[in-house]
Amino acid sequence: MIVLHNARLIDGNGGEPVSDAVVQIDGGKIAYAGPASGAPQIDEAKQPVKVDVEGNTICPGFFDVHVHLALPGTKGSPIMAAMVPESYRHFQLIDRLKATVEAGVTTVRDMMGVDVGVRDAVAHGLIEGPRLLVADKMLSQTGGHADFHLPSGVDGTGILGGKLVDTVDEARIEARELLREGVDHIKVASSGGVSSPSDDPDWLGAREELVAALVEEAHNYGGRPVAAHAIGLAGITSAVKAGVRSIEHGYALTDELRKEMVERGQFLVPTLLETLSADTATPQAVAKGEKWHAIAQESIRASVQAGIKIALGTDAGLVPDHGTNLQEMGLLVKFGGMTSLQAITAGTRTSAELCGLADTLGTLEAGKIADVVVVKGDPSLDAGLLGDNDNILLVLKEGKAKSNRGAFAV
Repeated sequence: MIVLHNARLIDGNGGEPVSDAVVQIDGGKIAYAGPASGAPQIDEAKQPVKVDVEGNTICPGFFDVHVHLALPGTKGSPIMAAMVPESYRHFQLIDRLKATVEAGVTTVRDMMGVDVGVRDAVAHGLIEGPRLLVADKMLSQTGGHADFHLPSGVDGTGILGGKLVDTVDEARIEARELLREGVDHIKVASSGGVSSPSDDPDWLGAREELVAALVEEAHNYGGRPVAAHAIGLAGITSAVKAGVRSIEHGYALTDELRKEMVERGQFLVPTLLETLSADTATPQAVAKGEKWHAIAQESIRASVQAGIKIALGTDAGLVPDHGTNLQEMGLLVKFGGMTSLQAITAGTRTSAELCGLADTLGTLEAGKIADVVVVKGDPSLDAGLLGDNDNILLVLKEGKAKSNRGAFAV
């Protein structure tokens, strides 16, 4: 049993912090989280480890619902994936997974390039990292965002995790095969993209009937969600009307589509961190990035004001480095107009809802899994504190320490 005390508590539910709080962890689950005055008597026979967190803040473990662990961020080029064996690329994941969990992110959705074997290796304790939900492949039509055929004749589509489907029947078959493998969600690119070499975000990457077929198959095979890479208007429209669970990026959203997303209960993952740096994956990406990143930063505030459910995602690995994930918090405040507490809720409870994990994660409540992060200072006043890893003093995943910069006796 672990007892964290002398703490400020942000439980993830969106309410004001509790100034003198205690969190009790027993058997990897939260036994109590709330005011010290209401804490139940501790059974000393369990020899609890009592940890004074020195007035700092306890938060739920954070989510990043849009990462690419197979990609290197600024520490390399995606094209290098074609230069090494697949086994080598798996070893590259070790540091990326470790950096992510040590940044306070205890659950991620990987959106392309990591398969169920990596997910299960983390779950079984073979390697350290955040809890993984995986898509494995990203689907699009030929010439779409998943198509990495280059003019030289080199085809990076499969290496990078793309899969091309050009008919509804092809989409259904590929979805069934991925679901048979045990993926947690289906990823489709319904618009073109910035990093892809042959299209543009304004272009349609998967028409509505194709996306709707994926949604139907994912629903029928285990109730899995579909996430849509959708930047331009045509792709967003296709994905929203086809009934996907989440729009990834959503830069060209209109007020009409925002209203429809609210009515449908769909989520938006704005990936603002990716917009701060030039996407240099391909030469074409540089010019596209300048245009679309500006649109992204201008549009997110209207989406927040419309009441769309906002989850935290970064595109870590494509451009942002792994381990910088929680810098997204400050950007949701800066560009989205959120309060710091709203940004924290986006990265905890709302992201857990998107992932279908709200019953077990996302908030600090009795009975939930003990993913806990101790943060230096008060991020309810400044969510930007979370983006500096020096402020992430302690990370517990299922009650076990994964990072302990605060040198607490846990």
